Amino acid sequence: MFHWIQGFADWLIYSVLGITQHSKLGDALNFFVYDTLKILLLLFLITFLMGIVNSYFPIDKIRNFLSRNKLYGGEYLLASTFGAVTPFCSCSSVPLFIGFVKGGIPLGVTFAFLITSPLVNEVAMAMFIGMFGLKTTVIYVASGILLGTIGGMILGKMKLEPLLSEWVQKVLQNAQKEGEYEEVPLSFTQRLPGIAKEAFGIVKSVFIYVIIGIGIGALMHGFIPTGFFEKYITKENPFAVPVAVVLGVPMYSNAAGVLPIIQVLVQKGVPLGTAIAFMMAVVGLSLPEAMLLKKVMSLKLISLFFGVVIFCIIFLGYFFNWIF
Repeated sequence: MFHWIQGFADWLIYSVLGITQHSKLGDALNFFVYDTLKILLLLFLITFLMGIVNSYFPIDKIRNFLSRNKLYGGEYLLASTFGAVTPFCSCSSVPLFIGFVKGGIPLGVTFAFLITSPLVNEVAMAMFIGMFGLKTTVIYVASGILLGTIGGMILGKMKLEPLLSEWVQKVLQNAQKEGEYEEVPLSFTQRLPGIAKEAFGIVKSVFIYVIIGIGIGALMHGFIPTGFFEKYITKENPFAVPVAVVLGVPMYSNAAGVLPIIQVLVQKGVPLGTAIAFMMAVVGLSLPEAMLLKKVMSLKLISLFFGVVIFCIIFLGYFFNWIF
């Protein structure tokens, strides 16, 4: 789908600007151009589609169902499973997060989706089977869904709604007012201009966060070599798992981008659990994601979210090392 963006990035960086291909600067700039265009396009498309869903989908019934029925964690599992079948990276999951919150889905349930969505998808599963086999893939997928379920439950128990940003609070207030005064049903074509305007507004409001976040990720992508990580996360280090997670959080990539690195790390003797913990930190938590979340969450809420997920990833890393 984004092949043309990659072609444009290659043409701009290597042909127009004349930067040497596969150089550190070239790789960093190419990453920046490609991911900026891709994520901005994804942000608009996903926000637009979620606007259509929110406009028609009886999300109030889901909200009432989740609030009135005790599913004993089932709602978190459902959200986490839904996250597993949606092929979004950590940054492009944020518009869906906004749509869920706006629709009134409980915050903990929304977090369960946000945690799992970038970790598990069909691309990651296909590559995992080819690199590590079916058994490891099944355990990884189950662990990713479990991570989202448990993380969402922990965050849901904390009652963190007041820590959402003022911008989200205003969005929620406006959504409630629209629900109160919209009495005449609108046709699909009548809804589209408002949905498109709202989607553009969201993209515009997070634009600067996207640029800053991807810029940080591009610098890391182009200038930090793989060998830098191998030195600190060997099997001889009993603290390799938390070190791997700490090193992985500042990075930014999707599962398809980081899995080849994970394969190399495992081949060079890094324990599989440590490598997977590193991957989960890179894919599920990133500085670009934090920059985007800054628009919808307070710093305290971002810190709590990252802290809970980091703890769960570290636990899973040690668990994987124990199994394998």
